[in-house]
Amino acid sequence: MANLKSAINWFEIPVADIERAKKFYEAVLGSEISLMNYGESRMGFLPHDQGAAGAGLATGGAIVQGPGYTPSDKGTLVYLNGGDDLSPALARVGPAGGEVLAEKFSIGDAGFIAYFRDPEGNKVALHSLK
Repeated sequence: MANLKSAINWFEIPVADIERAKKFYEAVLGSEISLMNYGESRMGFLPHDQGAAGAGLATGGAIVQGPGYTPSDKGTLVYLNGGDDLSPALARVGPAGGEVLAEKFSIGDAGFIAYFRDPEGNKVALHSLK
């Protein structure tokens, strides 16, 4: 295998209602999400480094509505960047229509995490160093 800097290149969070999910993630992350059609699917791009993801220089992801995309709280768990301190983003989860599943807690030297369920039914996490 090539010398990889990161095992993650791209991720997709399935959604049933792209507009509802867009509003939710914009509120929680405090950043605008741009939508585009991609074949039969609609994608909303989450904030990410604009480097060359295919070259291993950036990691990014999107919310996606389309055939084969079914929201779930089972399976792969995505950890979103909570910035310097995930507390402000986590505080916006409930008012934006989500549910906090586990409040912020320490994972030792690796920082802090918290879990939430988005309005689509996906279990997602936040991570920060403080």
